[in-house]
Amino acid sequence: MKNFFYLLAILLLVSCHNGKNNTSVTDNFIDRLQQAQWIDLTHSFDENSVYWPTNVPYKHDTVSYGMTANGYFYSSFKFSAEEHGGTHFDAPIHFCANKNTIEKVPLSQLNGPGVVVNVIEKASKNRDYLISTEDFLSWEKKHSRIPDGSIILVYTGHGQYYDNREKYLGTTLAGAEAVPQLHFPGLSPEAARWLVENRKINGIGLDTPSIDYGQSSDFITHRILCEHDMTMYENVTNLDKLPETGSYIIALPMKIKGGSGSPLRIVAII
Repeated sequence: MKNFFYLLAILLLVSCHNGKNNTSVTDNFIDRLQQAQWIDLTHSFDENSVYWPTNVPYKHDTVSYGMTANGYFYSSFKFSAEEHGGTHFDAPIHFCANKNTIEKVPLSQLNGPGVVVNVIEKASKNRDYLISTEDFLSWEKKHSRIPDGSIILVYTGHGQYYDNREKYLGTTLAGAEAVPQLHFPGLSPEAARWLVENRKINGIGLDTPSIDYGQSSDFITHRILCEHDMTMYENVTNLDKLPETGSYIIALPMKIKGGSGSPLRIVAII
């Protein structure tokens, strides 16, 4: 994957100049990109998609499906849901006034080198595990400093329970009474503050329902990240298919004007 980044850098450099080599470099880059492995990190949206217990869940209805009077097939559907559910994107305004809404988040912040931090061993022993600064420092001891502009994806292993609401959320209840019963790992406020003050990342995501752990009642991690213009991805999947380093992440939310969040299609290139 390092060669991919080298090719990308060369392509950008060469594209700034006129010359005979432009076409060959571009073709080489396109060939490598086409041969790369693409991994979808997104859960499909359907009636079983996980939403916050107090949110309106996803609903999908048929507008038209079948043969028309003119003799051709036609289908059309409609859906409705709150912004925050399924694999989704949190914009900075989600927990901080006057910050970027979805459409104002720069495109440059929606992609970057993938940093996969594996805490599955710790999280498997504690469903309320708080991802710590030490988890990121341990990654750096193994791989070197977290690159500027990277996207961090924390692999807790909790995503394996996505299709089992009780195991994934910690409760089968819905509405306000479910919130105190939530149990799943999340990012500690201390680690969130360390990241925004010491590293220059583009975003962070994980395979749980929220960047704050289930028992959080003040959502300090959200507040810290949003205050520093960070973007977040929740309910991510297939992190077991990614290497700890060497992937490239593209995270594209639905461009909802004024949105605090949206459904997200997030993919990795290896």
